[in-house]
Amino acid sequence: MIKLQKNQYQLPNLELLAKQVVEGTLVGLHKSPFHGYSAEFLEHKIYAPGESTKFIDWKLFGKTDKLYTKKFEDETNLRAHFIIDNSSSMYYPIRKDFDLDQLNKIQFSVLATAALMEILKKQRDAIGLSVYSNTYEFYAKEKNNPKHHRLLLHQLENVLNEKDTVKTTKTYQYLHEIAKNIHRRSLIVLFTDLWEVRENKNELFEALRHLKYNKHQVLLFHTYDYQTEFAFNFENKATKFVDIEHGNYLNIYPEQLKTAYEKAVSDYFQKIKETCYQYQIDYITVDINLGFKQVLVPFLLAKR
Repeated sequence: MIKLQKNQYQLPNLELLAKQVVEGTLVGLHKSPFHGYSAEFLEHKIYAPGESTKFIDWKLFGKTDKLYTKKFEDETNLRAHFIIDNSSSMYYPIRKDFDLDQLNKIQFSVLATAALMEILKKQRDAIGLSVYSNTYEFYAKEKNNPKHHRLLLHQLENVLNEKDTVKTTKTYQYLHEIAKNIHRRSLIVLFTDLWEVRENKNELFEALRHLKYNKHQVLLFHTYDYQTEFAFNFENKATKFVDIEHGNYLNIYPEQLKTAYEKAVSDYFQKIKETCYQYQIDYITVDINLGFKQVLVPFLLAKR
């Protein structure tokens, strides 16, 4: 377990944590449809009969009795752009420590992004990154060199080290801007909790549809804390619920709203799912308490 006091604003090495997440998640998948997605295989491709034998990795052949050819840095197979919602609601549940067993939504999303970047780096794929809240905080277009990878990791570390600030969400606005910035066909990966109050709810769905511009493939990871944000499991005593982004609050007994809340949230999730299906967006609900397999496996499926 890794714990760090929040007021230190320094974290364990993010790249090392990302490697641990990838290795820990992919262990045991060799008997599944992801056979070959080990850390070693990520730097190779299966030899096809008729190809030149010049680049066959004979050492790997000796270990596996299978033929693989080496991949090189200029072999970019994919362009991927990661988008992270950095609004205040993503900092729920409030954490004083950095604890891998108790991450909040932004910590989970950043570490998941770093893990997916680690997979893409090994495959020499181009990676870009956007971070938004009520402003467009960061943008870097897709590149596949080590210096660029370090830049993106540094930005992700900045997000993790960020002091508590009140930032609302403008998903509907900045997804449009991000879509305009990604000109070449790419795999777009979005981490957001989709908590945004809009009078016109269709604005958010139109922004999601815009991500399909230029035939991009889109993965939407809808991050949430199941026990409190979906099931509304709180002790039934007088409780003050505060809107983390706007400061509005409500003093109630949780049982007074539990049934109505669960229905409203369930309907909202279903609406998002149906809309994503309509727009051919891969929609994955991610309970931040259930680990990273629920992110890495859909990503590997989409990438294949």
